[in-house]
This record gives sequence, C-alpha cells and structure tokens, in this order.
Amino acid sequence: MLRWIVQLFFILVGGTLGFIFIPDLMAWMSIQDPTWLTNPYVGTVMGAIILFLLTFWLCDYIVHLMRVTEEMIVKAPVTDVLFGTMGLIIGLIVAFLVGIPLGNFSIPVVSTVLPIFITFFLGYFGFQIGFKKRDELIHLMSITRGFGKKKDEEESEARGSKLKILDTSVIIDGRIADICKTGFLEGTLVIPGFVLEELQHIADSSDVLKRNRGRRGLDILNKIQKELPINVEIYEGDFEDIQEVDSKLVKLAKVTEGMVVTNDFNLNKVCELQGVQVLNINDLANAVKPVVLPGEELNVQVIKDGKEQNQGVAYLDDGTMIVVEGGRDYIGKHVEVVVTSVLQTSAGRMIFAKPKLLEKAL
Repeated sequence: MLRWIVQLFFILVGGTLGFIFIPDLMAWMSIQDPTWLTNPYVGTVMGAIILFLLTFWLCDYIVHLMRVTEEMIVKAPVTDVLFGTMGLIIGLIVAFLVGIPLGNFSIPVVSTVLPIFITFFLGYFGFQIGFKKRDELIHLMSITRGFGKKKDEEESEARGSKLKILDTSVIIDGRIADICKTGFLEGTLVIPGFVLEELQHIADSSDVLKRNRGRRGLDILNKIQKELPINVEIYEGDFEDIQEVDSKLVKLAKVTEGMVVTNDFNLNKVCELQGVQVLNINDLANAVKPVVLPGEELNVQVIKDGKEQNQGVAYLDDGTMIVVEGGRDYIGKHVEVVVTSVLQTSAGRMIFAKPKLLEKAL
C-alpha cells in the first residue's frame, strides 16, 4: 500500500511537470508537426510516464526509509518526539518569518534559494534543540507551572505527585504490594515496559527458581493493578542507546523527575551518585524494626553455630540476626541474653549479645 502511494506521488509530480514544461520544450525544439506533441494534456501523460519509469527503482528505497523512520518514531519516548516536533515547528515558523523580507529582493538567489536553505537549516536546528534540551524544558515547565504557590504547598505537592518507578527486584520481592495496601505509598506507580520485558524473560527461564520468581513478580503486578486502590501506569517508551535496565531506570527517573523504588543495594548507590531520589524497601524495613539498645535483655532460641569459635546464632521475629558470644552450648535451647552492641547497615542490622548467666558470672 505504501509503495503505491509513493508511486502515485511521483506520477502526480511527473504529470504536473509535464503539463508545465513539455509543451514549451517541444516548441523550443521546433517540433510542431504533429501538433499533438505541444498539447498540455499530452505533456501531462508523457511527464507522468517518464517520471514513473525513472523513479520505479527508487520506490523500494523510499518505502524502506519511511518504514525505518516510522519504527524509530514509534520506539522513541513520547517526550523525545513531542519536544523534537515542537522545536521543528518553532524553527519552521522562524524560517517563514525570516523568508518574508527576503522574497522582496530582486536578486534571484536571495529571493528563491536562500529562503529554502534557511527553512531546512532552522527546521533541523529547532528539532535538535527541542530533542536534546527536553530535560531542561520539562524542568522549566514544571517550575513555571508551580509559580505563585507557597513553598510548603509546593514541597508537599511534589512529594505526593512524584512518580514511583518500580524496578524488577522490588516487584519480585512482593512487599511493595503490602506497602501499597497500607496506604503509606502515595502518587502513581510507573512500571516501565523494559522492566516488564525483563520480568517476562525471567518467567520464561529454563531455571525453575528463576521461573517461579518471574511468575511471582507478574502475580504481584496483577494484584497491585486490580486489587489495590493506587494508580498504576505502564511506560511504553524505551532508551535504545542504553543497554542496562538499571541505567534505563535512572534515565527515566531523571526525565520524569520521579523516584526509583527498589531493594537493590547497588542500584540504590547508583541513584544516589546520579542525584536521583530512591525509595529502598530494605531501608524502610530496617526503619520499622523494634529498637534494641545495649544492655537490654532478650529471650531467644539459639539455632546454629556462628562463624567464630563458641558463637551461636539466633533470630528475632522480624528476621534480625543475633550473634550470641559463647552461645554454642545453648544450640536448640531458649536462653536469656544481654545485648552488648548493635551494628546497623543498609544491608540490615546485626545484634551482638552474650548469655545473661555469663554476664552475671562476670
């Protein structure tokens, strides 16, 4: 269908050129017998046929170029296409305004050729500015939109309206659904298309563990979208020049000024280095754990050996590890322990303690 449209375009152009120029060409060549050669309508048919035959081999290349351009536009993020088009339109408007006074010159080159060159140049220049400066333009538009509001209202609204971009690890983890259910997470959840693709690859893996993790992630997304009272959007765009999914997440967060929701320690660090806000589910889990101070007494069950000699390992109900000095003799038993120190990191929390009986003996 597209090939026929291109061929029809060349036929119309050839007919138009033939109608205008072929009669004059025949008269200039002094071909007046037979007289039908100087007929404009005959020239139209001849021009259409000639240009159709000359460009017949060119149609396939034009159709291929149009399809490649169409695929690039479809795959490009909406913001790239939107701001690039806006820049192109502005460039063409400026070129039109500049070309008006140039048309009044009597010099043929200035009045005809120069406006065409300026149109192409400013159109290309405007597209490049709109495309490459889209992040700054988005930021400028957000500042303009919020102008006139009070500072505290702006900050409150910004915190609530920021997009929450989910990564693969936090979807598979599943705790995000429980957090959304409690109502502590506000705003819109964004699920990028490239994250869905990665999740689908995991779900189709030949490894049983990976396949189960991928299917669990898809079930969690289905639950969030259908059962929970929170707005969920799918981002269909992609960044073709970036290969890693984590890098794409950081780029998307920068473009949309959103927040990355993850429990990946490395992605958390990358976001901090790139100046992107991040919500780490593990940090939230550590923050809501009960506070344990040195000197407090706990009743725990020693489960296994520790790494060091005579150490035993126990766990609190929330999964916090307790290293009991001299606790090897109490494996499988409940024992009263006294907390000696607490080690808090982004990866979790570890409590060091010793048996209460040993503390009294000392």
